[in-house]
Amino acid sequence: MTFDHKSVLLEETVDSLNICPGGIYVDGTLGGGGHAFAVAGRLGAGGRLIGIDQDADAVQAASERLKPFGSQVTIVRSNYEHMDQVLDDLGIGTVNGIYLDLGVSSYQLDTVSRGFTYREDAPLDMRMDQRNPRTAADIVNTYSEGDLYRVIRDYGDEKFAKNIAKHMVKFRQEKPFETTGELIQVIKAAIPMKMRATGGHPAKRTFQAIRIELNQELEVLERSIDRMTDRLCPGGRLSIITFHSLEDRIVKNHFRRNENPCTCPPEFPVCMCGKKSKGRVITRKPLVPSERELGENSRSKSAKLRVFERAAW
Repeated sequence: MTFDHKSVLLEETVDSLNICPGGIYVDGTLGGGGHAFAVAGRLGAGGRLIGIDQDADAVQAASERLKPFGSQVTIVRSNYEHMDQVLDDLGIGTVNGIYLDLGVSSYQLDTVSRGFTYREDAPLDMRMDQRNPRTAADIVNTYSEGDLYRVIRDYGDEKFAKNIAKHMVKFRQEKPFETTGELIQVIKAAIPMKMRATGGHPAKRTFQAIRIELNQELEVLERSIDRMTDRLCPGGRLSIITFHSLEDRIVKNHFRRNENPCTCPPEFPVCMCGKKSKGRVITRKPLVPSERELGENSRSKSAKLRVFERAAW
């Protein structure tokens, strides 16, 4: 199947970057190139777009989609965590804008063999980068019951996490998990019958939790935000779309600290720590999809966009 993905908060994200036609912009989660196509379309002759994605299928699809822009677009297969290295290798110092769309693509969800979906039986994979030697099967088959409980509770916000972890360990004592179908049946058995009919598919939260753990999504985000902020030129912007409350909290907290890093006690009349603001938060409240977008794309439901602007000194 083709790498199909409906870009979430497309206009809002592109507008948030305040694009300068001759500027340099980085798409850290290129996907099928939806946001990138819109950004590249606003660039002038001197502008440049760097696209980064760890998924080989995304790189191939985006390369084809962005061909009309020729040498203005450079695509690199990597994780946005390594953005500094990517830019250094390209001889680029600061950039005018960086943006991330942290959602799983429709292609990844709908391609059964990738193992992200809980609606069909498939190998337990869930890797965003298929060079990763570890898969979801390794997590469900090797993590202790306590670690499984922690992952499902913290990353899935699953109220039946303890019972699901218990059932998972019991199942694998007979045979290792191999498919999503096996995991789905175990999850269903661990959730009371009357609760299965509410809140969507009973495996949704557990699958999300395992995917986040496998791909280290929160840790990568935590490690990357400040470095991306430091890579912005004066007036440059960092725009991030999140789909999970923990992601949004990380972005919000980093943006706030970068705006006001002072650690002095409130009673101090002047700042003594010497920490300087890196810029300002543009979005006091996150931007969310319009009613129209929600109607056209149900997967945009939990999306939130936050924007930070580097100080213009």
